[in-house]
Amino acid sequence: MFNTLVALFFATSTVGTYGTDEVVSTDFLNYDLPLLHSTGTINLYKAAAGKPLLIINTASHCGFTKQFEGLEALHQQYRDQGLFVVGFASNDFNQEAKSEEEAERVCRQNFGVTFTMIAPSYVKGQLANPIFRELNKRTQEPGWNFNKYLVDSNGKVLAQFSGRVKPDSEKLTKAIESVL
Repeated sequence: MFNTLVALFFATSTVGTYGTDEVVSTDFLNYDLPLLHSTGTINLYKAAAGKPLLIINTASHCGFTKQFEGLEALHQQYRDQGLFVVGFASNDFNQEAKSEEEAERVCRQNFGVTFTMIAPSYVKGQLANPIFRELNKRTQEPGWNFNKYLVDSNGKVLAQFSGRVKPDSEKLTKAIESVL
């Protein structure tokens, strides 16, 4: 029972706030990352220079997949104020589409996503992509899909929110507004 209560607490709350004695730098964003179902790449260091980021690990066949709609709403609401929203498709929890084409269809056609989506990659463990490898050092590895990481324009990770925190939650929107 105790383990269930502890798991429930962490699953429904902010995972943490960070950065009091962290070395702050955006250098961890300086990688060319493949875009979802595309031959193109994006370098977040260049694309999001001077902007706060909301970084999310996503999956196409998860109970939280409908959060794409709310994440798109955040993107639309805050992009003109500088927020850069980026999703990292991942199959770490065995819930990503079998092909990039299907993953693209789910997020773009089913949920109207227009924010940047990165091609499927690992977000935890030794094989994590370089962005999540650094996020995991500074915070915690995602325990499930749709973890949200708020990073300020200087590269400081301000907070990590579990997948159970919905995009329209007051604590997430207040955190975003505090960094704009």
